[in-house]
Amino acid sequence: MFVRDKIVVITGASSGIGALTARMVAERGGIPILAARSESKLSEAAASIHGLHGTYVLDVTKTEQVQAVVEQVIQQYGRIDILINNAGYGVFEKFAEAPLEQFESMMDVNYMGTVRCTKAVLPYMLKQGSGHIVNVASMAGKVGSAKSSGYTATKHAVLGLTNSLRQELVGTGVSITAINPGPVDTPFFDLADPGGNYVKNVKWFMLKPEQVVSHMLRAIEQRKAEVDLPFTAAASVKLYQLFPRLFDKIAYKLLSNK
Repeated sequence: MFVRDKIVVITGASSGIGALTARMVAERGGIPILAARSESKLSEAAASIHGLHGTYVLDVTKTEQVQAVVEQVIQQYGRIDILINNAGYGVFEKFAEAPLEQFESMMDVNYMGTVRCTKAVLPYMLKQGSGHIVNVASMAGKVGSAKSSGYTATKHAVLGLTNSLRQELVGTGVSITAINPGPVDTPFFDLADPGGNYVKNVKWFMLKPEQVVSHMLRAIEQRKAEVDLPFTAAASVKLYQLFPRLFDKIAYKLLSNK
């Protein structure tokens, strides 16, 4: 298996997709390095991992801390083979009612957090002539919907960064992949949708975290540029590109009940 013996740094690894990714990497013989803000939640997530692993308290909004943690990982393990930029969150609220600070905070975590971690890790990957960066974006980065302007903008930014950086990395031995899931059944919605209205509306096509992680690991093995999940969401993107105004009418009825 491709991840066997690989040093895999995972941000946002204390719960949800990040924690499950760490567990599945370990099951495949890799060495997951879990990074997240909460030390207690990190310990809880790491308790379910069998095999070699590491944990680091990391706030991706703090540049110096990101650099320090990356240097510590390099010093302890000698290299970083795979970086999974998974840290992120969303708040669903109408644009006119959302405070400016909310936009700034989501952009700082979701986009700039990805930039900070990639900037810190990439020089080591370029020096070793190998590596793989995985940016967990979202289908929201391709198709916007009501009450998610702030979150959607951050994921558009992540996809723009990923696509541009992919061209810069040609011939370096370093690959980059975007993972674009639709709604996933994780604690993400505890904050994004505390009332549960949106989850109730899209429950029928919500992804299980196991599906997302399985596709992610397969994408790493096959060095895929991008993965859109689920199939229905991927098809919706094609529909949006061909018939944007028609899709807006369909998406409004389906996705606006947040």
